[in-house]
Amino acid sequence: MKNHSLLNLLLVFAMALGFITWPALAGEVSQGKCIQFDESAKQIVIESYDIDFSKTTPYGKPTGEKETFDVSGAVMGIHPEPGDILRLAWVKKNHGKSAIRVMNVSKQDLRKK
Repeated sequence: MKNHSLLNLLLVFAMALGFITWPALAGEVSQGKCIQFDESAKQIVIESYDIDFSKTTPYGKPTGEKETFDVSGAVMGIHPEPGDILRLAWVKKNHGKSAIRVMNVSKQDLRKK
C-alpha cells in the first residue's frame, strides 16, 4: 500500500512538472521572406510577414522588420534561397533567436494554385 501511494505521488509530481515546463518548450513562430541564408555562419535573415492572409497575400503582408535566426541546431527541409517564404519555429537563446525548425513554405506548399 505504501508503494502504491508513493507511485501516485511521483506520478502527480511528474505531471505537475510537465505542466510547468511545457510553455517553455513551445517556442515561437515567425514567417517571412528570406533575405539572406549564410550557411557557413548558420544564420538566416527574414523580412517578417504579418498574419493578414488573403488570396492576394497567402503568406501575409511584409512588415518591413528584419529578424535574424541562429539555425545551427535547426531541422531544415529544403534549403532556403533569397525570396523564398520561410516559417521558423524558434526559442530565445543567449539574447537571440535560435531556430528549432525551418520550413520552406513557398517550395513545400502543397495547396492547389
